[in-house]
Amino acid sequence: MTKTDIGERTIALDGPAGSGKSTVAKLVAEESGLPYLDTGAMYRAITFGVLKRGIDPTDWPAIDHALPTIDLELSATSVVVDGADATEAIRGAEVTANVSAVAANPRVRAELVELQRVWIDKSGGGVLEGRDIGTVVVPTAALKIFVTASVRERARRRALEIDANIDKVEADLLRRDKLDSEREESPLRPASDAVTLDTTEHTIAEVVAIVINLARDRGLLQ
Repeated sequence: MTKTDIGERTIALDGPAGSGKSTVAKLVAEESGLPYLDTGAMYRAITFGVLKRGIDPTDWPAIDHALPTIDLELSATSVVVDGADATEAIRGAEVTANVSAVAANPRVRAELVELQRVWIDKSGGGVLEGRDIGTVVVPTAALKIFVTASVRERARRRALEIDANIDKVEADLLRRDKLDSEREESPLRPASDAVTLDTTEHTIAEVVAIVINLARDRGLLQ
């Protein structure tokens, strides 16, 4: 990292799929007034571009070759890939099933981590959520939260979102957890100084309140 101060006004939320970190991060950003970046959407957008080109998500050399040609534009409300609105498509079943494989690619991670650091620098901090924000992207973050929940609860939430069978969703979450936790490049794990929040028995409002209070305690917010 070229700058040691970009984490001074940064809240990093990491955690597995379905833990509620995306919803929490958006609400924390709204309440705090800090800008928000969904890094998961970036990996999903690259996955969408890979699949659109007919590339096998496990064919890293082919992905490395194609990566410079994938045009990615993110705003607070939309994701545009190669000039086409992919906001809804990146949340679809095909992208969801393949994003962990693409995200494990070291070249992809290096490219997106650099973009994320540039965003933090330009924004003067913010609220970021993902898998490796507190461990790799911005280890100097003033507040690091590892958001988790039981796999059954995560599956219940995700199944309600996408109207799917809870057992199938749970099996997919376990598969993604394994891939994300065991990859060589930036594996999913809490930072050594992260606060772990188990959201299984908490409402979203309660979790947001906890994060906001922690941010105030760290001097990020008044």
